[in-house]
Amino acid sequence: MNENLILIFTRNPELGKVKTRLAASIGQENALQVYIELLQHTKNVVLETDYDKRVLYSDAINTNDMWNNHLFQKKEQFGKDLGVRMYNAFREGFEEGYQKIVIIGSDLITLEANDLKNAFVALDTNDVVIGPAEDGGYYLLGLKSIPENIFKNKEWGTNTVLKETLKNIKNLKYSLLEEKNDIDTFDDIKAIPVFKKYIE
Repeated sequence: MNENLILIFTRNPELGKVKTRLAASIGQENALQVYIELLQHTKNVVLETDYDKRVLYSDAINTNDMWNNHLFQKKEQFGKDLGVRMYNAFREGFEEGYQKIVIIGSDLITLEANDLKNAFVALDTNDVVIGPAEDGGYYLLGLKSIPENIFKNKEWGTNTVLKETLKNIKNLKYSLLEEKNDIDTFDDIKAIPVFKKYIE
């Protein structure tokens, strides 16, 4: 077993259930295709690394999808909100013996393997590493243990998440990665060539 684990939080790619804000502009079918592109990109990036890899599904585990069963561990997210679900995923990983765990979502077309590698390297000398998102949240969180309250009392999906998280870890040593932009709205995709076919 590797001592480093990547957690990938995904939504099951179902029509009408993903990228709902984007769907308001480009339709549900196109929004689903954009999300599938994002999943494929995330998968390809993660496969460029040699860490253990675990996909956590929002609804149900799919053993017959793009995530190869031999390369990816598969589990379901559980908990009443995103914070509880992330806490449970980290806790489970640490209980299994992993020393460093990094969680990412599946909303970043600009994510690169080096972002993941840099996060694990940063954890050598920091307690926490965060990849800030332009919308005030974060696209990556890396931990060696779970700081108190880091997953509590947050309005998930709002522009206060990063600010509140930084307050929770102000007494810890932390590192910030390069800021990146999640794909949530039409403005997020309109200038990106790979998505052009879904908006014309």
